[in-house]
Amino acid sequence: MNVMSADEAMRYLIQESMVDIFVEFCKKQLGVAPAKEYIFHPVRKWRFDYAFPEAKIALEVEGGVYTGGRHIRPKGFLGDVDKYNAASVMGWRVLRVVPDRLRTFATIEMIKEAMNYGKE
Repeated sequence: MNVMSADEAMRYLIQESMVDIFVEFCKKQLGVAPAKEYIFHPVRKWRFDYAFPEAKIALEVEGGVYTGGRHIRPKGFLGDVDKYNAASVMGWRVLRVVPDRLRTFATIEMIKEAMNYGKE
């Protein structure tokens, strides 16, 4: 049985509250909620942090930018390159943000622009 430390439990709770707030933020601002942890690849089982499947728009939250996290270490970075390239080949548009920019109007505007691109 895995037991979380107090710090891990706090990070989990914070992350879960961010997820819910972002989804609600999208509902209010965009009129649609993103899918969370959306599996987009049939073989690799890669997931997007958030996805709008009907529009084939994904949003990845790139953590660890200032702390040397997985996304910027060589193995993690190279894995992300493979994932994002596969997504592009499959017709997905992948938007990337850092955690402190997730719940901002700038991110909502970026998603709106992606959703409306080519519809004019």
